[in-house]
Amino acid sequence: MAVKKFATHLWFDTQAEAAAKLYTSLFENSQIDRLIKAPEGIPDTKVGSVFIVELTIMGQNYIFLNGGPQFPFDSQVSLYVLCEDQADVDKYWEALLADGGKPVQCGWLTDKFGLSWQIIPKQLEELMSDKDPAVVNRVTAAMMKMVKLDVAGLEQAAKGD
Repeated sequence: MAVKKFATHLWFDTQAEAAAKLYTSLFENSQIDRLIKAPEGIPDTKVGSVFIVELTIMGQNYIFLNGGPQFPFDSQVSLYVLCEDQADVDKYWEALLADGGKPVQCGWLTDKFGLSWQIIPKQLEELMSDKDPAVVNRVTAAMMKMVKLDVAGLEQAAKGD
């Protein structure tokens, strides 16, 4: 297996493998590449338990570490998922909220592991790039009132409806 020269590293308490299984089952072009077991000498870690998970999510490299509760996630770091349409938004939104996730605002949510996600339809990016500042202002105002983003609502706001 090739050494990953660049990867996003995420610190979990004890749920690295469970998170990797969820994320790789949800996103295309994703797989768990390697599990590394804990050697002796890791504080608060059972020898032989999963310590590091190397994985690929949508073609990007990640390393998940079971490092204990010292460094919980916060919303300063989030994973951004650009969705094709409302059906994609709904699919990812529901799956990532399952079993204890929490909706936030403007397409953000926190999953059951405490990791923040942005579930964004490509239509929002397109509408926010409109040359007319009035369109951008209306879309922004509509987005700020939403929790899960609604493509039809964003498109109506762009039209001034």
